[in-house]
Amino acid sequence: MYYGVKLMMNAKSAWLEGMKNWEGRLPERMIDDQLEESFWDQFLQRKRAEVATDGYVQELGRELLSFIEEGDEVLEIGPGWGNYTFAAASKAGALTCVDSSASVLGYLEREARAKGLSNMSFVHAKWEEYEPPARHDVVFGVNCYYRMQAIDQAMANMNNAAKRWAVIGMTSGPEKPHYWEIYEKLGYKIRFSRRDYIHLTNLLYELGIDVNCKIVPLQKTYVYETMEQFVSQNLSAIMETDYDRAKAEAILLNHLSWVDGKPAYVHHFKAALLYWRPERTISLTR
Repeated sequence: MYYGVKLMMNAKSAWLEGMKNWEGRLPERMIDDQLEESFWDQFLQRKRAEVATDGYVQELGRELLSFIEEGDEVLEIGPGWGNYTFAAASKAGALTCVDSSASVLGYLEREARAKGLSNMSFVHAKWEEYEPPARHDVVFGVNCYYRMQAIDQAMANMNNAAKRWAVIGMTSGPEKPHYWEIYEKLGYKIRFSRRDYIHLTNLLYELGIDVNCKIVPLQKTYVYETMEQFVSQNLSAIMETDYDRAKAEAILLNHLSWVDGKPAYVHHFKAALLYWRPERTISLTR
């Protein structure tokens, strides 16, 4: 294990600060469990009508599956609507899903039955508070850390629960490029994302974990029904109450594409996969 140098920073504090919105407050979903449950219940009601899956999910899923061997016992943290869950279950010997939302787990259980997957089990718990009864060959979670205030405990739990690999996936950045152009050229304040994989990289470093990082290029195409929708949704992160919309729109239009006659935005972005082989049990002082 490489202990590195003592950083003059506190990664957990930086993470907690990043949980706040640009007005300096924690959004209600970050602290209200019932509100979070309601969000997922309503989201999954809409999700049932959807068929297509974003192409970038498949690309990132292929990278994740490379950590899983046939017959592995795998644990997934915060599976959400199952972007990576069912592919993992199809390759693994057994898959345990841990999620704080009962609606999510109910949805996944129904989908597993419909797909004929009998090797899945479900645990209703917050990961940072959960102690698995046994270790798993692979423990992974993608984009599931946004509400975890005890993020150091969540990372320690991943390390302690994994035999061979612990894997973190994040697709929170980079921002759509037109926002950076608006910020740099016009000086407008933008609601940029406030957390990314680098926060967890630093936190793992402070925990004495030698983490590897793989950057995966991805692409997502947003298609809009009207030009007004294209413009309004892609300028919504501007914080200024009074700004020159024409100038901002001129920058945005440089990124306009068309798909089947509809305005579209092709966003090239990246995911980060942080992965490590656990070397020791980590115990935090509470």
